[in-house]
Amino acid sequence: MGHDMTWRKRKDLYLALIRWDRPAGWLLLLWPTLAALWVAGGGFPGWHLLGVFVLGTILMRSAGCCINDVADRDFDKHVKRTAARPVTTGAVSVKEALAVGAVLALLAFALVLTTNTLTIGMSGAALAVTLAYPYAKRYVSMPQAVLGVAFGMGIPMAFAAVRGDVPLLAWVLMLGNLFWVLAYDTEYAMVDRDDDLRLGIRTSAITLGVWDVPVVMLCYLTFITIWALVLIPFLYTAIFYIALMTALAQVVWHFTLIRTRTREGCFKAFRLNHWIGLTVFVGIAASYFG
Repeated sequence: MGHDMTWRKRKDLYLALIRWDRPAGWLLLLWPTLAALWVAGGGFPGWHLLGVFVLGTILMRSAGCCINDVADRDFDKHVKRTAARPVTTGAVSVKEALAVGAVLALLAFALVLTTNTLTIGMSGAALAVTLAYPYAKRYVSMPQAVLGVAFGMGIPMAFAAVRGDVPLLAWVLMLGNLFWVLAYDTEYAMVDRDDDLRLGIRTSAITLGVWDVPVVMLCYLTFITIWALVLIPFLYTAIFYIALMTALAQVVWHFTLIRTRTREGCFKAFRLNHWIGLTVFVGIAASYFG
């Protein structure tokens, strides 16, 4: 019985480590990746690739959490929002967290092995950026840009898996997605600004200063504009336009949440971002039914 309880306690700690209770993180990765799969395939990409990318996204985001918590463990104990993370409190050791992350990354790689050579090669690059991101906060004034590259790698990988090549369209969609990541991760950084300033961590919220809210809005608009311009020739449908308008309406709502820069408002705005991704994806996927 005691052994059973110990295992249950460890399992709960591991689930906390990979933020299982916070699906918003992997949904932010998933929607642009699925959108890319649909665009690359001209519609439904098939159950195999859908399964590979959905599971792969969840596994890689979970592995990323393990790496991030190990890298940030000395900072996290001084930040209100992160002080209770399992690695920070010592409930999960550094070695244990890295082992869990390695197992998850290997499982994701096993899924990628069922695709093609180009996708397998690109997964290595995606892993390298994922490993680099936690350390970017020490040296880069806009580490959110590194995260944007890491979070966007699913887009060219989706094209590679469906088509066996990566056209310019994929890179332009990834660029647009980078602006979306800059928008929502700056909202996220605005939550911890006072803690990060004290610790000397670099974030876009600190770098931008009083320009944080206007730049977040500009990044949202740039993301939606880029995706609209490159996809409208393929998706000349009313539903795609409706989806873009609905996404823009959500951006206006985000402005009302972050304009006063309260911790609660900024965190709520960040957590709601996956709805923008879902809206754009639904607009794309539904357009192929027309």
